Amino acid sequence: MRPISPDEMRAVDANCTYLGLLPIQLMENAGSALASEARRRARGKKIAVVAGRGNNGGDAFVAARHLADLEVTVFLLGRSREIATQEARQNWEILEHLNFDLREVRDSGDLASLSQYDLILDGVFGTGVRGPVRGLEAGAIDAINSSGKPVLSVDVPSGLGTDKVVDPDVTVTFHRPKVGIPGEVVVAGIGIPPAAEFFVGPGDLALVTRRAPESHKGENGRVLVIGGGPYSGAPALTAMAALRAGADLATVAVPMNVAGIIAGFSPNLIVRPLSGDHLSPDDLDLLRELMPRHDVVVVGMGLGRHPETREALTEVVPEGGKVVIDADALLPGIPLQGIITPHESEFRRVSSIKVPPGRVQNETLMSFARDMELTVLLKGKVDLITDGSVIRGNATGNAGMTVGGTGDVLAGIVGAFYCKASPLQAAAAAAFVNGTAGDLAFAEKGYSLLATDVIEMIPQAMIL
Repeated sequence: MRPISPDEMRAVDANCTYLGLLPIQLMENAGSALASEARRRARGKKIAVVAGRGNNGGDAFVAARHLADLEVTVFLLGRSREIATQEARQNWEILEHLNFDLREVRDSGDLASLSQYDLILDGVFGTGVRGPVRGLEAGAIDAINSSGKPVLSVDVPSGLGTDKVVDPDVTVTFHRPKVGIPGEVVVAGIGIPPAAEFFVGPGDLALVTRRAPESHKGENGRVLVIGGGPYSGAPALTAMAALRAGADLATVAVPMNVAGIIAGFSPNLIVRPLSGDHLSPDDLDLLRELMPRHDVVVVGMGLGRHPETREALTEVVPEGGKVVIDADALLPGIPLQGIITPHESEFRRVSSIKVPPGRVQNETLMSFARDMELTVLLKGKVDLITDGSVIRGNATGNAGMTVGGTGDVLAGIVGAFYCKASPLQAAAAAAFVNGTAGDLAFAEKGYSLLATDVIEMIPQAMIL
């Protein structure tokens, strides 16, 4: 079973909520699993629960209730009015109504009695703790470790990854193993369905949109769009979508004949004209100047298939670094790297895999991505996203998005997210945002929606 990082687990939790599986339900399941393991491990009837004020403590409160036939004392670190989440607070209040032995700990000296118990449940911290541990929590970890009694940690040993960590006899971790847990680990299922990990949701979006409050212009993404010639709208849509998705700067390198049109599309775009009416090897010097100044290169939208364009692309793609390849750059003979965003016929074209329409299998897609060392975002009714080791699905979007330009919008969102995230994270979150923005646009415009309507809904889609 593949270990899951704290960020990934938070994304799964958020996606569960999006699917209608409430945090209180997961907390109940987690607490029940804890209680079962505690009952199996306890050599006597006296159990101490040492709980923090977050959801880790909430899991421990549920476990205490399931152990009500034993002698359970719950030590809460701090005041009950400081419990941080609604779910944890609700489970604390249940214990109050049931007249449990509840003690609000104001000083770590209040935990001196831990050595009198047969088993200690460590619910001080979950996976979110960072930096040095100080104060009451530090004293609680010391008291647990010096008690001389068996310790069962909740999800992870409290303080894992910091300067002060609980040393448990066993850790009951939820859903999947967590990275770095020492000693014996019991993995407990808590009712998270496979769909919460397969389908992309708001939790995945949170992984790609974090921004430091002290950041400056350009630090949150510079995207270079290379496109246009036969078509002028496509690269403009891509660049505007990148900006709406959070990129700080979007530069559009386009043939001279469409540069003025695209510059007039929006004053937010930086337009750099190429030498002629199509991308050619004559433009390589300019592109080699531009590409290192940008975090991601998005290439292909509206380029056409002039032989000189194909010749230039064979040089541009390998030198682009982090590249998103779409549309007219998805041709046999053009190198592939980074993220590609084909629809099914384009996938068959670049992969040479003989797959009947509508029949691309997950294993086929993963094998291709793995062999080519790519991330593939295969557009369809359900988008499939894979880096060869993990495959995700996206079910947002609607039939109104068959209108021209929505794929160009998607490529721009992918480029913006790829500036700060892994290829898989960027492609997965972009598929979700593009489809969600399309759904919001469809709610207003129906089958009259345009690609520009999707762009205008990106900000709303990103705050779900």
